[in-house]
Amino acid sequence: MAVKFFGQYLVEKGVVSREAIVEAIALQDKQNLKLGEMAIAMGLVTPADIERAHQNQLSRDMKLGDLLVGTGILSEGQLAEVVARQKATHLYIGEALVQVGALDNEQLARQLEAFKIDQAPYLGESVQLPPGLANSALWEMAVDLTYKLVTRVLGLRFRPGTCQVVTQLSAAHQVAALDFAGDAKGRYLVAVSAPVQKKVAQALLHTAVVDHEPLEVLEDCLLEFINVVCGNVAAKASQQGSALSINPPVNIHPPATGLPLAAQEQGLCFPIHLEDGDLMELYLVLPK
Repeated sequence: MAVKFFGQYLVEKGVVSREAIVEAIALQDKQNLKLGEMAIAMGLVTPADIERAHQNQLSRDMKLGDLLVGTGILSEGQLAEVVARQKATHLYIGEALVQVGALDNEQLARQLEAFKIDQAPYLGESVQLPPGLANSALWEMAVDLTYKLVTRVLGLRFRPGTCQVVTQLSAAHQVAALDFAGDAKGRYLVAVSAPVQKKVAQALLHTAVVDHEPLEVLEDCLLEFINVVCGNVAAKASQQGSALSINPPVNIHPPATGLPLAAQEQGLCFPIHLEDGDLMELYLVLPK
């Protein structure tokens, strides 16, 4: 077993075809508007308002709706209206599969129940770290902020995997790293495949096509993303009374067999399973 999305689970079980999933996702994309898109469609904000709010999210750990209310662009009542409209019109993948004729309602109910049982071991409400880890609250915050910004900044849907203790880094297409110093020391790394690297670039460059971009630009986008995450970690740590500094992010290049950690280091890996089956890996390399 492994962490899966419902559509992936159905394909692997042979219940529906990949073509049906693609058709259902296309239907979802037409109907399911993000909060900013819904607010624009309702005439409550402008695209420029949403763009400014997204830029603010790079340095503030706030949901888009909270930012829009906090800056006076939306009232709390208007935000509630937008969220209510989102919920009322949201189409889940199972419902979309019924609409495209890949499942009937009885099959959907049966498969959802089986899926919940299959995925129960992987569902957790909070970041789980090994017991006895020094500065555990800080590192838990770093992981939590990563998850939030993968959603808010990159716009990617994902499911977090279980924390794994590792002795080496994987040989990914790109591994971006940033060192923490001060009251806590450690290295924060994100490893991605070439397709995920492009997804990061698409989000940060605000364009759907990045194939023409040089590799340096694509790599810089992931470096900028981890810089944003770790900048937020340092700022939040400061608010909680911890002095934390960050060094500029860099690329490291593990060999094809992976990069072993030093004997005095301990590694934690947090798999980030993206909706389309791609994988990001967050690593924390900490002193023992």
